[in-house]
Amino acid sequence: MIEEIRISSLGVIDATVLELGPGLTVITGETGAGKTMVVTALGLLLGGRADTGAVRTGAKQARVEGVVNAAGLPGFIASVEDAGGEVEDGVVVLARNVSAEGRSRAFVGGATVPVATLTEVAEPLVAVHGQSDQHRLLLPRAQRDAVDRFGGPRLAKILARYTDLYRRLDATSRELDDVVASSRERAREADLLRFGLGEVEAVSPEPGEDDALAAEESRLGYADTLRAAAEHARTALSGDESGESGADALGTTAAARGFLESVREHDPEVAELADRMAEVVYLVSDVAADVASYADRVDTDPHRLAAVSERRAALTALTRKYGETLEEVLAWSARAATRLLDLDGTDERIEALTAERDRLRSELGTAAAALSKARTTAARTLEKQVTAELTLLAMPHAVLSIRVTPTEPAAHGADDVQLLLAANTGSEPRPLSKGASGGELSRVMLAIEVALAGTSPVPTFVFDEVDAGVGGAAAVEVGRRLAELARTAQVLVVTHLPQVAAYADRHVLVQKSSDGSVTSSGLTVLDDAARERELSRMLAGLADSDTALAHARELLDVAQVASRTARGGSD
Repeated sequence: MIEEIRISSLGVIDATVLELGPGLTVITGETGAGKTMVVTALGLLLGGRADTGAVRTGAKQARVEGVVNAAGLPGFIASVEDAGGEVEDGVVVLARNVSAEGRSRAFVGGATVPVATLTEVAEPLVAVHGQSDQHRLLLPRAQRDAVDRFGGPRLAKILARYTDLYRRLDATSRELDDVVASSRERAREADLLRFGLGEVEAVSPEPGEDDALAAEESRLGYADTLRAAAEHARTALSGDESGESGADALGTTAAARGFLESVREHDPEVAELADRMAEVVYLVSDVAADVASYADRVDTDPHRLAAVSERRAALTALTRKYGETLEEVLAWSARAATRLLDLDGTDERIEALTAERDRLRSELGTAAAALSKARTTAARTLEKQVTAELTLLAMPHAVLSIRVTPTEPAAHGADDVQLLLAANTGSEPRPLSKGASGGELSRVMLAIEVALAGTSPVPTFVFDEVDAGVGGAAAVEVGRRLAELARTAQVLVVTHLPQVAAYADRHVLVQKSSDGSVTSSGLTVLDDAARERELSRMLAGLADSDTALAHARELLDVAQVASRTARGGSD
């Protein structure tokens, strides 16, 4: 429940605090006094669009705060905490700032949040109904929503089941259409992948094979040069095969070793040099043997060279098409094989999707039938309750009927829901858009809200001049029914009808004042005497007319008696 609304620099309102409570609160005032600014303020708290034109002239920003008693609202408390806000002593402050430059900021429980978050948190608290909502009631969607809301959790569960099936069927049908439509392209892609995989499989490359082949090709291409170099090196190391002595490395190092060995006993340093020369002789001897062995193994093999060159050419052809390296070629092959499995399964996929679509269609048909039945049941009960409410709203001969007719399945179900009104005895039921005047439409909407109040979790209702076009006895009954609604919910009404205002538990007057340059309005909660004067002004335009005052007292007395009767005779 909203305990307070604090408004600062909004429109004609400079700064004011409106204390609210349970029951029915009405707001009245002269035309142009800014009565609907309270509704505008609530709209901002509900995340409505910020209009810089609503900022009071000369002010830097407008601010609206709503103090909410969170007792009995566990879902609201959870939303506040999820948004990062705090609940202090069971109270939450919602706020909205609108700057004259157009910037807007929102707050939930002291935490700065996006406006969308403020909407999510605050919207479940308040249901706002204005004259535009009467016109909205003429829309098929609004009429269907009214029946669905009246159906309560059971109908909501059936609708959720239907909506889920419809969404899944739509997604499956779209995928099936795409697969069928692209089957030719998928077949073409599969052929290309098969050809590429065939080329890779025919070559069967191995990781790193290209580097090994490049080295082998270089060795085979220069075999004669390599062998000649090795033979020259062998000769330089150990002499030629004829055994003739020469200036080879092995002979030279052996001679040097012999010279040092012959005198090693005379000096330890020479002995060390002799040992090192012995190592050199052994090393040169080993290298000479290895070089000789290499020279013997190097052989020219034109056939192997041709095979290596051909293999390298095949690998190069693959890297030109499928990757920069053999590793990339192999990776492409793995991906292509996986994709080909998917493409080759097109027929099976079409069969599976077709079966899934048919299954979902069948389940959707069953869910649609259950939804239609639930809506029809809810419609029969709702039309009886609304018709009874209309009788209490000075439309004793009016009958509201709700027509539920089958239609093609859509996201909302397989039904068209239409509200029909027979305003007088013997008249044919007609759609609201054709058979209801403005005043009748106001009462139909109020009757629906009263009927829905028992199934609605909304704790606060706001009505902005929804009694337009209503007067006389009908206006008295509108006030009575608003008071009845206020027994189970907090109700705030902006009205121009004294018959409605008489039923208020709290009467707030919007008064306009001017200092000669700036006009402003303030909110005042009226006591009994002030209420009489305001009602007389509303009745006759004269606040101090004895006749109007007497009529105002009569209205208040009637309202008080009606309220006591509704409460079972107790004050």
